[in-house]
Amino acid sequence: MGRKYGKRNVIKVDPIAYNLGLIGESGIGKTTLAKEVCETLTGEDGYIIFNIGKEDGVAAVPDASYENVPDWETFGEIVEDIIENRNTDYKDLKMIAYDTFDELVRITEPEVIRLHNKLNPDKKVKTIKAAFGGYQAGEDKVIELMLDKIWELKKVGITMFIIGHTKRKSMTDVATGTEYDMLTTNMMAKYFNAIKTKLHILGVASIDRTIEKTKVKQKIGDDKIVGNIIDEKRVITFRDDNFNIDSKSRFSEITPQIPLDKDEFIRAVEGAIKVAYEKQKGKTKDIEETKKQQNKDKDKKVEEIIADKKKNKIDENKNAELILLIQDNFTKSSADTKAKVKEIMTKYEIESFKKPDETPTEGLQKIADLLK
Repeated sequence: MGRKYGKRNVIKVDPIAYNLGLIGESGIGKTTLAKEVCETLTGEDGYIIFNIGKEDGVAAVPDASYENVPDWETFGEIVEDIIENRNTDYKDLKMIAYDTFDELVRITEPEVIRLHNKLNPDKKVKTIKAAFGGYQAGEDKVIELMLDKIWELKKVGITMFIIGHTKRKSMTDVATGTEYDMLTTNMMAKYFNAIKTKLHILGVASIDRTIEKTKVKQKIGDDKIVGNIIDEKRVITFRDDNFNIDSKSRFSEITPQIPLDKDEFIRAVEGAIKVAYEKQKGKTKDIEETKKQQNKDKDKKVEEIIADKKKNKIDENKNAELILLIQDNFTKSSADTKAKVKEIMTKYEIESFKKPDETPTEGLQKIADLLK
């Protein structure tokens, strides 16, 4: 008898199967690169850039596919619409770029404050620090809401490309107590770590400068050492052995640093995946054949998830209308029709028509259509 638990991981070979991220200073080209990477990997209709909050990087990117997300309510509406129409309007959608995660945090905090005040009308708060009892419970709720929404989309086959800003921070090595500078996110560490731990690959875009130091004679006093920039280029770092750049890759063989270029980005990710794939034992298919089969399996799983979501979706207002229609027609129905109604109720686990807020709308609609 085989073991009940424990299975062997199989490397997914499609880059969009992984959670990707890119952070960098404003204007360095993050949104442009994200657009180009997403478009190359998924096609013109395969991605959407969420232009979140007060972020407006997409305004300077020609032909970018985007949607403005000014607040949490709009974010929720867009996510709901994508999931509701996944097999029709959004059938080609495979990736969403969140531009930026910093701004997603900013539009989520007011929603957490609103939720706290709704649940605690006698203890209303105005700041995230005080929400849900304080001690960072408000921030924890922000993280929970953001990740839940992102994962709702992931469950229906839409992966993430996280974009964020950077700044230099003074850090202290826990082992030696030595202080050093690190190029990392500009948001609160708690928020950044919450998403960083979910990413498979996080690149950090920066300017790599070659500085030549020269000695300049002074009329008075000692000579002065002056640094002159003789070369600079935009780069993306995936792994930094000196830990001065807060990058990350779960793939150990990824190219540590590349030029800021979409082809180089894709080549680095695909190359790292290929090395990991080739290390697997007992593989019988080449990487392209495996990719086709994995995508086929993924599409089937997504269809099952969407069908299940549709089956269990609840629309209280619609339910109220359907229940009235069912009550008006049920008693006039034949025994055969009533038996079919019972079958539908069993399938959708409908015990009665007294709880419109707990009853799947699709089940009620099928019963109403039958009784018509």
